[in-house]
Amino acid sequence: MKIRKVRIGNVISKIYTYMIYAFLYLPILVVVLFSFNRSKRNIVFEGFTTDWYLKLFKNDSLLHAYGNTLFVGLFSTIIATVIGTLASYGMHKYKFRGKSIIDMLLYIPVVIPEIVLGISLLAIFNLSNIPMGITTLIIAHATFSIPFVVFTVNARLAGFDPSVEEAAMDLGAGRRKTFFTVTLPIIFPGVLSGAFLAFTLSIDDIIISFFTTGPGSNTFPLKVMELTKTGVTPDVYALTTLVLIVTIVVVIFTQREKKTV
Repeated sequence: MKIRKVRIGNVISKIYTYMIYAFLYLPILVVVLFSFNRSKRNIVFEGFTTDWYLKLFKNDSLLHAYGNTLFVGLFSTIIATVIGTLASYGMHKYKFRGKSIIDMLLYIPVVIPEIVLGISLLAIFNLSNIPMGITTLIIAHATFSIPFVVFTVNARLAGFDPSVEEAAMDLGAGRRKTFFTVTLPIIFPGVLSGAFLAFTLSIDDIIISFFTTGPGSNTFPLKVMELTKTGVTPDVYALTTLVLIVTIVVVIFTQREKKTV
């Protein structure tokens, strides 16, 4: 009787697991499938074609939007990673008045609704007379990405042994050299994880980008949201499929590198 109950439990757990994977990945498979759809309306699959992958490279507005997304994501990630890493290291190493308050304030951009942060940034840019465009997008994306980098680096610094730095300084290394040659290599996995997280959040953002974008600085998520009013064409699905393939290749490559190490 117990063996039967165990078997039934295993079957139920497997079905539950398969349902979760289906819920997560079926929408992605539908996007890939409809990138080969012959119909432009993309409501019903009417036949197989690869023409949309060729037409994709003729859609200048879509490619321009995706180029803006990568540009903003790259530069906002660099800014957020540098500031977030230095902030995390400084708060971990030094004790000062108001440290707990600053630590608490870092959670605000994470927990507040994005629309509130977007409106706040829009107000700041207007008061500062900063013209809306790529610059404001980079500043906005770096702003909401910094806390995520700080939290990720904090997790790495939690197990950091300060005696390693002390040993390096006893051997004659200065603070700057110690940081770049000893500390940074040790915490680099956390820094890299924070950078990847910041980049992912940036290229996926819609709400904050909507309030901080300007003429000629439309991003890919905003372009897709704009197309939903008239209908998303299969070339958008084709671009999404190509991005998905590149992402899978990068993940497989990184996993193989970890196994070899």
